[in-house]
Amino acid sequence: IVPIRGTREVLGALTLGRADAPGEFSTPDLPLFEDIARRAGLALDNARLYQRQRAVAETMQKHLLPQMPRVPGLQMAVRYLPAPDASQVGGDWYDAFSLSDGATALAVGDVVGHDLEAAAGMAQLRNMLRAYAWSQQEPPSRVVERLDEAIMPITDVSMATLVFARITRTDDGLWRLSWTNAGHPPPLLVTREGLTDYLTDGHSLLLGTGLGTSRPDATVLLPPGCTLLLYTDGLIEVPGHTLDEGLDRLRQHAAALAHRPLPAFADQLLHRVRPPGLDDVALLALRTPGGASHGPG
Repeated sequence: IVPIRGTREVLGALTLGRADAPGEFSTPDLPLFEDIARRAGLALDNARLYQRQRAVAETMQKHLLPQMPRVPGLQMAVRYLPAPDASQVGGDWYDAFSLSDGATALAVGDVVGHDLEAAAGMAQLRNMLRAYAWSQQEPPSRVVERLDEAIMPITDVSMATLVFARITRTDDGLWRLSWTNAGHPPPLLVTREGLTDYLTDGHSLLLGTGLGTSRPDATVLLPPGCTLLLYTDGLIEVPGHTLDEGLDRLRQHAAALAHRPLPAFADQLLHRVRPPGLDDVALLALRTPGGASHGPG
């Protein structure tokens, strides 16, 4: 019997015996057994550390992802699914919050990396975006330009993608969406009839390149009863398939679910579309009033 020692305590015991040739082990055997026990203790220590880091990262992510604001006339549903692989804790995030001018901000982003640093970087980026958006009553493009300028000197984030939007109600009761896209998959607009359109305008480079690029804005009036979907690339990336194939699959399933109540839409979309990949997924769905069906979910 050889003790299996960890860094701080004895973790167990290694028991050895002979089946084919009964008899006692000799002194020359002991270094081999001790080496086996030492390696087992190291592996167990690493596994425990790995599990603790995973738990800390998941807890941080869950607590940092916010509750959605209540916006009269709008429905919102958000979902976050961690990666199935325990090593792939990522920096995917969503956010929605009220702005000082009465508009509502929407954001979905992805910090490069799959570890505790990515989760911490996600928190830094989200909080900075909130501060800039609240204090600077400017178009989404200018807010993201300011954020990009600050990433390298202030945060630990190397690179990130982001869709940042603001939604306002017009005088005639419609909803206007303005957005800018920093290297992120395009938002998907689904009408209540099931027609789909990827919002590919307003696209520019991802954050953190250091190029100081000028970013465009795009604007659209949202049809009554439509669903707007912001998501991270874990929803569309499938090993061995192209991104276009993933986007087509998302479009088809979103159209088929357009009549479902928004919480059911989000849940079933994840169930149908989420690939068996290695990435986490963040999703924000928004629905405008005016004719959305409330069939069984």
